[in-house]
Amino acid sequence: MELELRGGVRAAPVLGDNPAERQALRWAPDPRERTADPVHIADSARELEEDGLDSALVVQSSSWPDPWLVAGWALAATSRLRIAAAHRIGTNSPSVAARSLATLDRLSGGRISAHVIIGSSDADVARDGDTLAKAERYRRAEEYLAVLTRYLATGTDLDHHGEYYTLRAARSGLRPAPDSELISFGGASAQGVELAARYAQVYAVPPRPLPDTRLRIAEARAAAARHGRSLRIWRHVTVVLAGTDTDAQVKLRRLRRDAIRLATGPDADRHLDAVALDRDRERGITGPDQIAAYVRRNLANAYTGSPASVAARIHLLRTAGVDIVQLDLATETDEDRDLRRQLVAHLRNAAPLRWAW
Repeated sequence: MELELRGGVRAAPVLGDNPAERQALRWAPDPRERTADPVHIADSARELEEDGLDSALVVQSSSWPDPWLVAGWALAATSRLRIAAAHRIGTNSPSVAARSLATLDRLSGGRISAHVIIGSSDADVARDGDTLAKAERYRRAEEYLAVLTRYLATGTDLDHHGEYYTLRAARSGLRPAPDSELISFGGASAQGVELAARYAQVYAVPPRPLPDTRLRIAEARAAAARHGRSLRIWRHVTVVLAGTDTDAQVKLRRLRRDAIRLATGPDADRHLDAVALDRDRERGITGPDQIAAYVRRNLANAYTGSPASVAARIHLLRTAGVDIVQLDLATETDEDRDLRRQLVAHLRNAAPLRWAW
């Protein structure tokens, strides 16, 4: 099967007064304020489709626009692009989520999936009224996914009396198209691997070095095999592209420098309030240095180089067993988009270049 290339659809543009600022602030912690811009959603989804990508992720946060609705808008603007909408357990009933998923599946011709998440930050899930500790959120997730998958599969009334959910004579009037790939899961813990093995079709491995990626893939697929199932593997890749490898390294240093400068400037309080920094705060890490640390961490393992060089590195992920590569890169200018199209073309090439580590 050909490598699936995934991008992302944001509900609104990145902060910044010009393309260079937006390129840099793409790697800074996002403020909690984010509007829903219908033109931006539709245009960015169409650009992904035009540039040869197969799918896109819509992310989730307690203060950002609803990912189901953003996904629906992006799907309506495209004809081929598939959308994975982040869905955090704890915000609604599994039967309600199942109907949203089945509805979008039918309306889009099978182009929607739910990327199920637990929530890494206690503070952020509490903003939506979920006060369970993370260990208990995992336990609830098992029941949630069991109910959701049964609800989508059955054509008769479903009764369920569990620890967290109770349904009486529940039945959906519609079901997803047969063989739809509906659920992905990305928990890095042993519980997360097991939940993916039992209920998901796709498992998102953490962005770690290649040997660790191989190990994670083997563990996830072995867990799925124990349940008579298989998993496709999804891996996120941060990408910095330029015409040459040397220029890309210069660009990486500029992006890192400008992101820190801009995010620690007059808008520093907005960036410090970002949900992406909640886990740092919960670990006792506070203060302005959080922003610089976040930017450096975000770009530390970026695949940096020309489109041909980056494609060669990504090919190693494919040989390790990755089926879906999410290309996380800034596309604020025509040059950015041209570089992305070149990268896609190299990745579609059956004879990738050799990467020298």
